Amino acid sequence: MQHLDHDRLVFLALGESEADNGESTHLGTCALCRAEVASLQQVAGLGTETQGLADLPDPPEHVWQGIEAQVRAAEAGPLLTETRRRRVPEQADTTTAEQTFGAAAESTVTRLDPARRSRRGRGWSGWVATAVTAAAAAAVGVVGTVSVLRPDDPTPTPTPVVVASAPLAAYGATPPTAKGDARVLKDGQLHLHVANLPSVAGYYEVWLINPTTMEMFSVGTLGGGSDALLPLPPNVDLKSYSVVDVSAEQYDNNTRHSGDSLLRGSLTG
Repeated sequence: MQHLDHDRLVFLALGESEADNGESTHLGTCALCRAEVASLQQVAGLGTETQGLADLPDPPEHVWQGIEAQVRAAEAGPLLTETRRRRVPEQADTTTAEQTFGAAAESTVTRLDPARRSRRGRGWSGWVATAVTAAAAAAVGVVGTVSVLRPDDPTPTPTPVVVASAPLAAYGATPPTAKGDARVLKDGQLHLHVANLPSVAGYYEVWLINPTTMEMFSVGTLGGGSDALLPLPPNVDLKSYSVVDVSAEQYDNNTRHSGDSLLRGSLTG
C-alpha cells in the first residue's frame, strides 16, 4: 500500500488544507496514516496551548538537556535509514541517484526503489515527530516552571515583625465610632489602620508625641484609604515618643500641630 506523503499528513493534521476524496478514502482504510495524523494533531495541540504565554522564566537546565538528547537521537535516525539503500549496477540512470547523508565521498551511485522510499519517508516522519515532540516537551517544561514560579495562589508574604503596637481611640470631640490601630514594624515603618474618621476640610496627619514633655514630630499624612505605611526616622526613641496621634490639619502652610486630635493611643511592646 502506498502511504500518504508525510508532509501532506502534516498539513492535514494542522488543518492547513482538507483531504481530497482519494486521501479521505486512504485514511479510512490505513490505520498507520490515521495514527500518524492523530499523533501530529496531539503535538500541535500541545503547542497551541502554550501560545499567549509571555515573559516566562527560563525552563530548568535539565529540560534543555533532555531536548538536546532527543534531537541528537533524532538526527541519527535518517542516517541509519540511508545506510539501508540498495546498490544498483553502474549503468543505472544517474539522474535519479541520491548520495548517502554524511557519506558524500562514497563513489558508488545508489537509487531507492519505491518500497525503500516509503520506508525512508517513514524514517523522516519519526524524526520530525521526535523533534516536534521535543519542542512540545520544552513547552511543557516551561509551563511546569511557570506552575512552580507563578502558582495560581500568590506566594505568601512573610508576616512582618511587630516591635510595638497601640490601639487608637477617638480623642476629644471625635465621634466614638472612630478608631484605629498603629503597629511599629521591625523594618522601621509605622503601619496605620483607621476607620470611621470624621470628614475634614483639610487632611489627616500622623504624629509621635512625648507624653512627658509634649514634644512631637510629624511622621507623615494619611491618604484617602484606611491604611498607610509611613517610614520612621532612624533610631527613633519609641520609649519617649510613645503616643501615636492622628490630627485634622488645614491647608494653611502651618507645619505645627493644629491642636485638633482625632485619634490617640500609646505604644507598648
